Amino acid sequence: MAALSDGTKQLRRVRRRYNRGVDKLGETELARALLAGETNAFERFVEHFRSKVFHYSWLMCGSPEDAEEVAQETLLKVFESFDQLREPDRVRAWVFRIARNVCLMQRRKSVFAPAHELSLDELPPADEVPDSGRAPEGELLRSELRAVIDRVIVELPPSYRAVVLLRDLEELTTEETAQILDLGIDVVKTRLHRGRAAMRQKLDCYLNNRCLEDQPSPNPAPLTAAERHDLYATWEKRVAVA
Repeated sequence: MAALSDGTKQLRRVRRRYNRGVDKLGETELARALLAGETNAFERFVEHFRSKVFHYSWLMCGSPEDAEEVAQETLLKVFESFDQLREPDRVRAWVFRIARNVCLMQRRKSVFAPAHELSLDELPPADEVPDSGRAPEGELLRSELRAVIDRVIVELPPSYRAVVLLRDLEELTTEETAQILDLGIDVVKTRLHRGRAAMRQKLDCYLNNRCLEDQPSPNPAPLTAAERHDLYATWEKRVAVA
């Protein structure tokens, strides 16, 4: 078996770190608790998914300001139709389907949307990506690695970026990703392959030559009392709160 490149190893490592906390089973339990009207699950659900949607939206929309709006609007829409959630075990895919649509709408009206983004033709062919097999000179700090991964993802063409975010960071299945993005399964697989290849190239370059400038990734601002009130009131209307 061929040795894994530095970039491949770091991609796998950051995925494990990114999804620490509430796992899919925990999300399912939270969703069921919210459907049952258990108020103690509300805060955990909002904190968990607000952070996830903010990060996804920042990488897709391109600015923390837009990501804040998308996170709040997504959660409002989630709670507006929460009583229609039929499969609590697929709540993550359901939330990101909504987030993707809200993000697309936000990009169309945003003053922060980039004037130019990398096109598919500007990426190297997947089979030309080097696999160095060299070990990095020392372990990157967790925060530094996350920031670099974010920079690499932002530089992907949007069509690849969307697939990589859902499949690799959010760990959704190929089928769930295809449904969220309204794509065929084969298209998702192709874009994932090329997106990963481009990321490995950038990561290998950074780990071995420090050729990518890393910047800290933004975090969502604390939820305001008004924002929390709007979310809670919307959820309360849809379920019989215990």
